[in-house]
Amino acid sequence: MEITLSVNGVERTSDVEPRRLLVHHLRDDLGLTGTNVGCDTSSCGACTVLLDGESVKSCTILAVQADGHEVTTIEGLAGAAGNGETGALHPVQEAFHAQHGLQCGFCTPGMVMAAVSLLDENPHPTEEDVRLGLEGNLCRCTGYQNIVRAVLAAAGEVRA
Repeated sequence: MEITLSVNGVERTSDVEPRRLLVHHLRDDLGLTGTNVGCDTSSCGACTVLLDGESVKSCTILAVQADGHEVTTIEGLAGAAGNGETGALHPVQEAFHAQHGLQCGFCTPGMVMAAVSLLDENPHPTEEDVRLGLEGNLCRCTGYQNIVRAVLAAAGEVRA
């Protein structure tokens, strides 16, 4: 089937198998490898992207279901914060760096995308809000303390 997506602000038309998952279309067909495949069962959140601004696990969506929609991956987040600087890190990305919100980095793209969506919905979260909001994203390294701290720090930046 032919589909057209707006991916990171660029319209992309592709022929895909009807059963192709969005995560595999992004990674294998479009070369956007920042979106990770962790479990293929929607348990880990490593494949989280924004679909029309809402966080979704791209391993649970067929590419044909995204036809006509806007997809933002971790690669498209830099410069998208409205700060006018092409390639400038999004405040959530900056906060993950500053607060050491990663170790191995495998979960980081999904965590960042989920955090962006969370802060769009709730720009003033409490620590509990952050923990609940990231509940579907798993990290095997950090114990979540620095991830939560990063999201709270980003909330301060997003408000500013």
